[in-house]
Amino acid sequence: MELRELARGIVLADSLAGKLAPIPPRVSDRVRGPALRIAAPGRPRELRIASAKSVRVPPAAGMRDPAQRARILHALGNHELQAVELFAWALVAFPDAPRLFRRGLVAILGDEQRHFRLYQARLAAHGHQFGDFAVTGHFWNHLGQISSPLAFACIMGLTFENANLDFAQDYARAARAAGDDETARVLDQVHRDEIRHVRFAWRWLEKWRGEAPAWEVYRRSMSPPLGPARARGRELCTDSRRAAGLDPDFIARLAEVEPRRPSGAPR
Repeated sequence: MELRELARGIVLADSLAGKLAPIPPRVSDRVRGPALRIAAPGRPRELRIASAKSVRVPPAAGMRDPAQRARILHALGNHELQAVELFAWALVAFPDAPRLFRRGLVAILGDEQRHFRLYQARLAAHGHQFGDFAVTGHFWNHLGQISSPLAFACIMGLTFENANLDFAQDYARAARAAGDDETARVLDQVHRDEIRHVRFAWRWLEKWRGEAPAWEVYRRSMSPPLGPARARGRELCTDSRRAAGLDPDFIARLAEVEPRRPSGAPR
C-alpha cells in the first residue's frame, strides 16, 4: 500500500488501533495523488471532539492528586492523538512537498504514536482508559490556517511543539514532586523528542524563508489566536530551544512575548 493510503487511513480511522497502525519504514511514496484536505478526523464515539468550554483540564499543580493527574494524562494523550492525525493529514494534504519533508513527517508521526502509547499506559496505571474523559480538538480547531507545508511547520512544529518544550518540563517537575517518577520519565522522553521535532520544523523554515528574517516569516505564517504567545510556557526554556537549533534572535524575540492561554488570557 502507498504512503498516501496509509496516512489517509490513520486520519479517518474510527478506532485507536487504526490511529496507531505503524507506517512501514520502506513504504512506497510514488503514488501521491491530488491534494486532499480532510475536514475532520474519524473517531470512535467516546473520542468525538467536544467543545473546549465543556472540558476542564487541571493545571500542572493537579499532579499532586491522582484523580486530577489522570485527567492531565488524558489531555496529554489527546494532544498526541491529534498530532498523529495531523501529521498523517499533512501527508495527504501536501503531496507535492519535498521527499525529505515527507519522510520527516512519517518519522515524527511514529514518535507521536509512541508518545500516545506511553500516556495511555500511565493512564491505565491510574485506573483509566483513553476515552474515559471528554476531549477537545485543540489542534484541529486551527486547520483552516494550515495552508502550506511552511504553515504546517510553523503551526505544528514551531508553535505547539515549541510550547511543549516548556510544558513537558513543567508537568515532569510536578509529577516528580508528587512522587510519580514513572510519569515524570515519560514526560522527560516526550521533551527530548520534542527538541528533534522543533529542529525539523526550524530547518524547513530556514530552507523556505528565502531572504526574509525567520521571525517575520514565522509570524506571517499564521494569524491570531495563533502566534508566538502560544509557542511558549510561562517559563521559557532557552536551553531546549538552543538544542533544537533556533537562532539567538528568534529565541530572544520569543522571550519578549507574553505567553497566553488558548482563551487569550495570560498564563
